[in-house]
Parts: sequence; C-alpha cells; structure tokens
Amino acid sequence: LALVGWLPARALSELGDAVGRLAYLVAVTDRRRALESLQVAFPHLSEAERRALARACFRHLGRMTAELVAIEELDRDIDDWVVWAPDSRAVLDQALKRGRGVVFVSGHVGAWELLARRVALAGYRASSIAKEAPDARLTALIERFRASGRLQTIWRGRPGAARAMLAVLKAGGILGLLIDQDTDVQSVFVPFFGRLAKTPLAAAELALRTQAPLVLGFCHRVDGRYRLTMREVNTDALQHDEAGVHALTAQLTEAIELAIRTHPEQWVWMHRRWERRPGS
Repeated sequence: LALVGWLPARALSELGDAVGRLAYLVAVTDRRRALESLQVAFPHLSEAERRALARACFRHLGRMTAELVAIEELDRDIDDWVVWAPDSRAVLDQALKRGRGVVFVSGHVGAWELLARRVALAGYRASSIAKEAPDARLTALIERFRASGRLQTIWRGRPGAARAMLAVLKAGGILGLLIDQDTDVQSVFVPFFGRLAKTPLAAAELALRTQAPLVLGFCHRVDGRYRLTMREVNTDALQHDEAGVHALTAQLTEAIELAIRTHPEQWVWMHRRWERRPGS
C-alpha cells in the first residue's frame, strides 16, 4: 500500500489489471478452481472460452482491489466512479419509508465494497455483516477502511452480533449481507447454476422474521465505471417458517445467478461454491 498508494486511481486500475493477468499465470490452485467452477456453470462453452472468462475474472479482481487503494480519490469523485441506475435510489428510499429498516442482499459480484460504500456515502445509515480475516491486523484494516466510508461492520460470530443486526433494522438502517458463498453459518441447499449449493439463510430469515423490506442490489463495472442497480423483492406470499426461508433463499440465489450471468467475468470463480453436498 505504501509503495503504490501515491498513484492515481486510473493508474492503479491498470496496475491491478496487470497484476490480475500475472496472478492467472502463477496462482495455479486458484486458476484450477476457477476453471472447475466455470465448467459447472457454463458446460456449453469451449475450454478456450472458459479460460478466457477465468483470465478476465482475475483481471477484474485485480482492478477492483487496486482501485480501493486510491479510496480517498474515489470518495471525492464517487459520483463519477459509481452511478445509480434509474430508479434504484428511489427503490431504496421507498423501502426505508416503511420504518422497519432494509435487509440488503448482494453477492461477491462486481465491486461489492464500492456498493456498500456508495450507499453509506450517499447519507444512508448502512451496516454490513463480515467474517473476520485470519490475521487480526487485516481485520482491523478492513474495519478502518469501511469506517472511513461511514459503513459499520458487524463481525459475524462475535458476542452480540445477532443483537447488533436486529438493532440496525430497528433503528431504520440498512443491513447488508452477501449470500453467494459457502460459509460456516446456518444454511440451506438451493440451486445455483444447476447444482445444489450450500447457501446462508440469514438474509431470508431476518426479512421474514422482522418483516423488513428486502432489497437486492449489485454494482457492476460497465464501460470503465460502476453501475449500481437495485430492486425490491416481494416477500408477501412467504411465511416465516422453514419452507418460507428456504424458498426465499432460493429466489435470492436465482437473482444473484442472473446478475453473474450478466457479467460472468465479475464473480469470484475460484471460490469452491459446490464443494459441500447435501448430507455431508
């Protein structure tokens, strides 16, 4: 960070692209996992096409990460870096007017850190759920980074985390959850690219339990900038029971899959999404 932090954001973006290209060549295990995942998701593509997608994925992640090094510059020019799609902000405003807070669901698609930061910097009270990093220093760095963008981090598994999540909604805030990875939390198996995948159920559980509006949003890179899209998910027909939570989790996962299919190079294909199977 000290070596490259002085570079402007556009230069860092190009540097990140180069690092991503290099990572594709040298990160053998991650490259193999990405190609395996792409074969599951896009069996109709040729091997050459899947390799091109994997390479583009590494490049995207390199760019996105490098751009965050210049976060002060991005914050100053946030309106140019991250634009709201038509009606997206109105979706959020209408949901918040009901006074129950908002359960905001997304995935590791596009620029998920900039998504949360853009919402918080627009003046919304926003919090996100996160897993602590293996290194406590990195956890502290992430927390400082998010706090500098007015975003509260609730660390999953820490004492009081569940109460803190409910408190955000009770206070009329936005609670962000990413549900597109297999993690050690309460989960259900739902279809994802045609194969059952273990998926966190907290977002569906919270929305149905509290009757807070549920908003789905993504921040995709489009033509050199990021585009923030949002829509509300109707949960009126679902009950707060096991079947309702399962059905809503499946519905949200289907929407995340669609967002990934729209820009397939902007998802973390090296994640072992289908490693665990039902009954394992």
